[in-house]
Amino acid sequence: MHTYTHQIQYYETDKMQITHHSNYIRFMEEARVDFLNHIGFGYDKMEELGISSPVIGVQCDYKKSTTFPDLITIETGISSYKGTRLEIKYTMKVKNEVVAIGKSLHCFLNPHGRPIILKKALPELDQIFVELLDKDTNDAK
Repeated sequence: MHTYTHQIQYYETDKMQITHHSNYIRFMEEARVDFLNHIGFGYDKMEELGISSPVIGVQCDYKKSTTFPDLITIETGISSYKGTRLEIKYTMKVKNEVVAIGKSLHCFLNPHGRPIILKKALPELDQIFVELLDKDTNDAK
């Protein structure tokens, strides 16, 4: 698991001073970008290598409201990896209390927008994802 922290900004709240639900998807993206940078394969590096990884699905289950200026700690890990698709899980907490749980699904594309198998196109990143999946799976037990 990798941890990222986001402080709720006033503009991210609605008229009721509660964080607008759409922002949690943005928080997940911030955490994912930080996670990929942490493992040494940020989006900028992947794109330099000719690989893009678009979001093809996203889900977020809300457990408790947050407000300005809460600090949300987002634990990010890999919940599934098949070589062509990657699923990242997110557990968002305020003061160790779960406020939202999410996941995002990604594929890998070449510069022409065609799906690729990461093991063939970028074996180093494939190996990192396999190791992280194994670690996250074993840590969950």
